[in-house]
Amino acid sequence: MTTAACHGLIDTRFGPVAAWLDVRGALLRLLFNPTPEQLAAHACPRDDAALAEVARQLAEYQAGERQTFDLALAPQGTPFQQQVWTALREIPYGHTVSYGELARALGNPDGARAVGRANATNPIALIVPCHRVLGTDGSLTGYAGGLPLKAALLRFELERTAPPGLFGG
Repeated sequence: MTTAACHGLIDTRFGPVAAWLDVRGALLRLLFNPTPEQLAAHACPRDDAALAEVARQLAEYQAGERQTFDLALAPQGTPFQQQVWTALREIPYGHTVSYGELARALGNPDGARAVGRANATNPIALIVPCHRVLGTDGSLTGYAGGLPLKAALLRFELERTAPPGLFGG
């Protein structure tokens, strides 16, 4: 398990974000609305300046100028979790898939629940876009940051990819 070298806090339109980097500067964890307990559980020196690139790319995303992130990532997980998290990064901005669709794309047609569990343990929310995965019926299901945040992220992306006029644009 790689230990975090530093962490920082970033203000976003979706709430405060805590992010942790490893010694190489790769992103280990990104957490919306962190609690004091969560910050303590991943204790390491605070260095907001070290997270300048993460903050810049999040600002571009919030401004509607960035749809994919170009950051070094180092999420810690099992090989299956890593496979799911890699697949999540392939879901286009403003689009969604179901857990079942993601499982089928990974060659495991009966693996929706396993995909859901891996999705739930994604340590790099938003950057690895687990918010783009929905229930089979299109319902919002599980999100570590809470369903209101998941809905806000999806609405934000949809409003920026919808055909002109759909949302008054």
